[in-house]
Amino acid sequence: MMGHLLKEKEKIVLHSLVESYLQLGRPISSGHIVSLKVIKASPATIRNIMAKLERLGYLYQPHTSAGRIPTDKGLRFYVNCLLEKCQPAKDSFLRGGPEIWPTEGHLDSLFFQASRVLAEHSHNLGFVLSPPLSKLIFHHLRFLLISENRVLIILTTANNLVFTDIVQTEEKFTQSELDRAAFYINQNFRFRNLVFVRDYLLRELPRVRWKYEDLLSKMLDLLKASTSRIEEKSRIFIQGAANLLEKSQFFSLEKLRSLFQDFEEKARLVRFLSELINLDRVKVLIGSEVDLLDISDCSLVVSNYGYENQVLGTVGIIGPKRIPYGEIIPLVEKVAYRLSLALRQSH
Repeated sequence: MMGHLLKEKEKIVLHSLVESYLQLGRPISSGHIVSLKVIKASPATIRNIMAKLERLGYLYQPHTSAGRIPTDKGLRFYVNCLLEKCQPAKDSFLRGGPEIWPTEGHLDSLFFQASRVLAEHSHNLGFVLSPPLSKLIFHHLRFLLISENRVLIILTTANNLVFTDIVQTEEKFTQSELDRAAFYINQNFRFRNLVFVRDYLLRELPRVRWKYEDLLSKMLDLLKASTSRIEEKSRIFIQGAANLLEKSQFFSLEKLRSLFQDFEEKARLVRFLSELINLDRVKVLIGSEVDLLDISDCSLVVSNYGYENQVLGTVGIIGPKRIPYGEIIPLVEKVAYRLSLALRQSH
């Protein structure tokens, strides 16, 4: 872990300085650390410790006469300490947290609600990366013909949450063929997902061909279309843009403009978040660790959600590097856990 070469007193000083900086938003002096009485040491010892932490890259001094503020490395040390103390979410962990429970209706409303809760409780920008339709466990499927090569898929979960997607197919369909395909899938694959159905049919093709020979190749084309380019089919729900505008002192106007343009385009951000989707628990990326130039002045706190054995998507918060990590990390984990529970209740 970063910081393993630091002595205990140095760790305490660094942790206290970062925490004070996050609360006060100004360079922290050695006198302030002394006043906190976190360790028994003289002012001269505290100054020497801070000077050493600066040489090691944890702190920097914006002006000669000023105190010190943490670098990205210093913030990383602080966040790692928080993550070590953060326990995996359990039922008791949820008490008093924000409510996110499914109601009958479109599944998008659940993701919209989750992103709104993240934005309102963090006072930053909250987002949810939705799952591709092909990963969702369904209770009922319906296919509607929009045009010869475009099909609307309507997926309903066990508790009547609805998710829709439009796919472009190579084969031309009639509505009658789509109805037959839906009937076959509903009869044989309820409480599975479309990825499972596709893989099953590809594997069992010789055995089932005789029964649905005229429809099977078309059905497989439809399933391949619905399960291809999964990361591109994910949608991102964003709330709280006004929260970042209110914090313009943390960003240049050019950075904010570029950031919001990226949110509008969304594709690059979705691809970036999709790369994080296999993480086990909450993850924090700080400043230069974020591999997107438009948000390199920000911190990103993310966690995944999904079924017990499958990750479906990502939730998170984007804000300035000076955010209350101790409050936001458990908030993101709570929302991810509640969203997972909501989806698990739907099958």
